Amino acid sequence: MSDALPPCPECASEYAYEDGALLVCPMCGHEWSPDAGDDAAGDAVRVIKDAVGNVLADGDTVTVIKDLKVKGSSQPIKVGTKVRGIRLVDGVGDHDIDCTVPGFGPMQLKSSVVKKA
Repeated sequence: MSDALPPCPECASEYAYEDGALLVCPMCGHEWSPDAGDDAAGDAVRVIKDAVGNVLADGDTVTVIKDLKVKGSSQPIKVGTKVRGIRLVDGVGDHDIDCTVPGFGPMQLKSSVVKKA
């Protein structure tokens, strides 16, 4: 085997093995992509911006900028509704905000329909 696998970036163990597209360290359990290499590209933080370009963070308060139809409800979420304590997630489709909307309950929103308050 001429391809020597790189050591684990967490514990420097040389016993890493391939598991599908990832490399796995049996000593510490760390998994990483072999394409990431030693650069910080594998640890890049995903930046989520609101409709006007402000960077959002967990715990922010946002305001809805347009009426949103809610499936299963006869009333829309109105413009100007404030949503407190958002969480950024990798949701279904473009939905990247997990929150509780007053009067509607927990749901996911798109960052393109909110503005940081």
